[in-house]
Amino acid sequence: MEPSLFNTVHQKDALHFGSGDQFEPKTVAEWFNFDKQDVSRIASVAKTSVRYDDNVPKAVRDRLEEIGSIANMVAAFFDGDAAKTSLWFRTKNPMLGDISPRDMVRLGRYDRLRKFIVNAVADRGSPGA
Repeated sequence: MEPSLFNTVHQKDALHFGSGDQFEPKTVAEWFNFDKQDVSRIASVAKTSVRYDDNVPKAVRDRLEEIGSIANMVAAFFDGDAAKTSLWFRTKNPMLGDISPRDMVRLGRYDRLRKFIVNAVADRGSPGA
C-alpha cells in the first residue's frame, strides 16, 4: 500500500516538541539523548556549530524537526505515551536489522527509518509489529 501524502506528518504534538515558531530543537535532542556529536552527524554540520538558541543552524533545526515529527508519528501508535514511544526508539528491532530506531537516526539512517514508519502508518499497523 502506498502511503497517503498527508499521513507523513504527525497529527498531534504528543511529545511536546512544539511546531513552527514554537519548535524546540533542544527538546528533541534531549528526548533522544543525542549529544552535540550526534546532532552534528545527523545535521551534517560542525560540532562547534551545534546550538539551540535563536541562532540555531537551519540544518540542525530542520533535521531535528523531521526527527521530532517521526517520533510523534510513533507516539500516535502508543496513544501519546512518551515512555512507550521512548522505549520503542531505544529497543533493537529485528525488522530494522536488529538495530534500535534511535541508533538508526544517530548513525545517519534516518531516511530508511522514516520510510519504515510512514509505511507502517499507511498500513495502519504498529511500527514495531
